[in-house]
Amino acid sequence: MTRPLPPTGPGADHPTPAGAAADRPAGAPGGPADASGGAAGGDSSRLPADEARGEPAASLARRGEAEAYFGRPGRALTRHPFVFGFTAALGVLSAWLLVQALAASASVLILIAVSLFLAIGLNPAVRWLEERGLSRQWAIAAVFTAVIVFFVGFGVAVVPPLATQTGDFVTQLPTYIGELQNHPQIRALDQQYQLLDRLQQYLLSGDLGRQVFGGLLGAATVVVSAVFSALTVLILTLYLLASLRSITSLGYRLVPASRRERVQLLGDEVIKRIGGYVAGNLLISLIAGVTTFVFLSIARVPYALAISLIVAITDLIPLVGATIGAAVGTLVGLFVSVPTGIACLIFFIVYQQIENYLIAPRIMMSSVDVPAAVTIIAALIGGTLLGVVGALLAIPIAAAIQLVLYEVTLPRQDRH
Repeated sequence: MTRPLPPTGPGADHPTPAGAAADRPAGAPGGPADASGGAAGGDSSRLPADEARGEPAASLARRGEAEAYFGRPGRALTRHPFVFGFTAALGVLSAWLLVQALAASASVLILIAVSLFLAIGLNPAVRWLEERGLSRQWAIAAVFTAVIVFFVGFGVAVVPPLATQTGDFVTQLPTYIGELQNHPQIRALDQQYQLLDRLQQYLLSGDLGRQVFGGLLGAATVVVSAVFSALTVLILTLYLLASLRSITSLGYRLVPASRRERVQLLGDEVIKRIGGYVAGNLLISLIAGVTTFVFLSIARVPYALAISLIVAITDLIPLVGATIGAAVGTLVGLFVSVPTGIACLIFFIVYQQIENYLIAPRIMMSSVDVPAAVTIIAALIGGTLLGVVGALLAIPIAAAIQLVLYEVTLPRQDRH
C-alpha cells in the first residue's frame, strides 16, 4: 500500500471546518485580517518564533507539512534521565581512557618534560653566545658540543677504572678465599657449620649460573634502556632548543589578545628563572667537582678525576645528591687508608657547609629566589612522585608557582 503524499497548498497544513475562519473576529489569529497581514508581512511579532529568528519560510512550510502529516513532535530529550545517564557514562569512559593513555605514555612524557627542562636551561648559554655575535644555529651547536664532550669525558674517566678494578677483584678472588681459609675464626666456623663446603657446592651447582646469567641479562637491559633514554633526551633537547622561540610564540598566541601581553611577560620570566636555576645548579656542581679533584689529588686518592665527576653529577640532585657523592669519595679514601678516609669525610662535611651557606645562596639568589622551606618541601614532593627527575624539576616549578602567586593571585585578592 502506497502512503499518500502530505497535503500541500494553502490551508492544507491545518484544515479547519468551513466558515471557521469567517466566524472569528477581525484581527484574531486565523481571521481574514490576520491572513492578509501575514501575507503582506506587516507585523513580524505575530510570526512564529523560529521564523522570527530568521528561519526561511520554505523550511517552515516543509516542517509544517511534516508535522501535519506525521503528527506534532514531542518535547526534546535533553533533560531525559536516560540521556543524562548515557552522557555521564560517556564522560566517565572518556576520562578513564585518558587516564589509561597517560599512564601508558608516562615514561615518554617524563622524557619530554626532562628534554624541555634541559632546553630551557641551556637557552641562557645559547643567548649568551648569540650576544657575542654567533648565529643561533652555531650557538646551539657549540653548546651541544660542550655537553657531549662532558659526557664522553665522564665515560672515559669512569669506565676504565671500573673495569680495571673489577678485573683486579676477579684476579685476586682465589687469594681472598685462601686468606679466609687460613683465618682462625673462619676455620672454626667452617668446622662447626661447614661453610666452605656449602659454598663450594653452591658454586658448582647450576643455580649460581642461572642467577648470574639472569642478573647479567637484567643489568644489560637496564644499561640499554638508560642509553636509549639518554640519546632520546639529547635528541629531543636539541630539537626543542632549536624551536624554543616558535614553541613559546605559538603558546602565547593561544592566549586571548586582551591578556596576551601580560601572559607573555610572566611566561618569559618563568623561562628565565628556570634557565637561571639550571645554569646556577651547573655552576655549583662545577665548583664542587673542581674542589673535590684538587683535594683528592693532594691526598693522593686514586681515580681522583672519576670521583670528582661523580661528585659533580650527584651534586645536581637536591637534598641527597651531595651525600651520595661524599659517600663515594669517602669510601674510596678508606680503601687507601683509614686516615685518608677520615680526611675525605672531614673535607666533604666542611665543603657542604660552605656550599650550603655561602656558594649556593649567592648563586641562586639572582635566579631562583625560593625560600629554603619551600625548596625542601618541593624536592620531597617531586622525589616522591617522580624520583630523581621529580626532585630536579620540583624547584623551578615551585619558583614558577611562586611568581604567579605574587604577581597574579595576591594582587587580585588585595583588590577585593
